[in-house]
Amino acid sequence: MAETTRSATKAAPARTRRARGTTASGPTAAPARSGAQREGAAGGAAPAAPAESAETLVGYYRQMLLIRRFEERAARAYTEAKIGGYCHLNLGEEATVVGLMAALRPTDYLFTNYREHGYALGKGISAERVMAELYGRSTGVSKGWGGSMHLFDAEARLLGGYGIVGGQVPLAAGAALAVSYKGGDEVVMCHMGDGTTAIGAFHESLNIAGLWDLPVVFVVINNGLGMGTTVEQSAAEPELYRRGAAYRMESVRVDGTDVVAVRDAARTAVERARAESKPYLLETTSPRLKGHSVVDPARYRSKEEKEALKAADPLARMALELEEAGILSHDERDRLDAEVTAEIDAAAAFADDSPAPEVSTLFDYTYATPVPGELRRLPADPVFSS
Repeated sequence: MAETTRSATKAAPARTRRARGTTASGPTAAPARSGAQREGAAGGAAPAAPAESAETLVGYYRQMLLIRRFEERAARAYTEAKIGGYCHLNLGEEATVVGLMAALRPTDYLFTNYREHGYALGKGISAERVMAELYGRSTGVSKGWGGSMHLFDAEARLLGGYGIVGGQVPLAAGAALAVSYKGGDEVVMCHMGDGTTAIGAFHESLNIAGLWDLPVVFVVINNGLGMGTTVEQSAAEPELYRRGAAYRMESVRVDGTDVVAVRDAARTAVERARAESKPYLLETTSPRLKGHSVVDPARYRSKEEKEALKAADPLARMALELEEAGILSHDERDRLDAEVTAEIDAAAAFADDSPAPEVSTLFDYTYATPVPGELRRLPADPVFSS
C-alpha cells in the first residue's frame, strides 16, 4: 500500500494519504480522511507531496468560507422569495469545489450540473454577478434569464449549469473533441452528481472519450444520496470510480472533505488530460449537509445520520486544523468571517438594487444566431396580427 504524507508550514498536522483502502461512503458521513483510491494506477510508492504554505491553506479556507456564506445567504433569500425556481446548494462540498478549481487554468473549460454556485465563484466570477443571477436580475451572469441552475459565462469558460441530469456530460465530451481537433492545450472538466453515473449518456460519453482520447476530466461528486436514495441502494457497484475501468480509463476516488487531497488528485487528472490527451474519471466523496434542494427537509435521514454530518463538515474540520497548527487563530478566523460576510452582504445588496431584465429581451438568447421565422410572441399577444 503506497503511502505519502503532506504537511503545512507552522507544523500543520500531516495527513496520511493511501492509494487504496478507502471504504465506500455512506449516505451522510464522509469517509475517513485517507486521500486517494486509484483504479489502474501503477504500483509502488507515490512521490511525497510538497509541504503547503500557510498562505495557500488560509487562501483555500477563505474560498471555502466564501462559498459557505454565499450559500447560506442564498438559502435565506429563497425563504424571502427573492430567489425563485429550484435552488441547490454546495453546503458541505466546499473542500471539493475549491480543490477542483485550484487544479484548473483560467483557460480550461468547466461544465457543471445545477448545484454550481460554488463552482462559478471558484471560476473567478464575482459574488455580485452570481447572486444577481439567482435573483433573476439583468446584471447576473446569465443576464437574469438562467437563474440558479443555469449559470453561464463564456469569458470565465464556465459553459453552463444544466438542469437535466447528465445533460452536460455529452456536451463536455464534444467540447473536448473540439479542443483536440483544434490542437489546443485546454482541458475540459465535467462535474456531476453520483446519480448521473446511472444514465446512458454517462456511459456513452466515457466510451467516446476513451475511444477518441479526449482531454476531459469527468468528476463525480458522491454525497451518498441521489436525492433521497442511497448510492448503495441504487448502484450495483457503489465505488463509482471503478466504472472507468470499463473504458480503460484511469480513475481515482478521493476524500472530498480534504481540499489539498482533492486538488492533488485533480491536478494529476488535469495534467494527464493536458499532456497525453487522455480522459480521466475522478470521484470525490463529499457530504451533503442539507437536503437535495432548499425545499427538501431531508426527512429520510435519521437523527444519527444528522449528527454524523456535523462531524463531516469540511469547513469546521479545516478551521480546527489550522488553529491547532498555529496557522489561523480564533480571532483571525473571526476577522476572515466578518470580511467574507461583508462581501456577501454587498453581493446581496447589489442583487437587490439591480433591475430585472426587460420583457423585450425574453427571446434574445433562444438561439445563438438569428433563425428565420423564429416565434417571439408573448402570451398576451394576438395569434394573428391585423
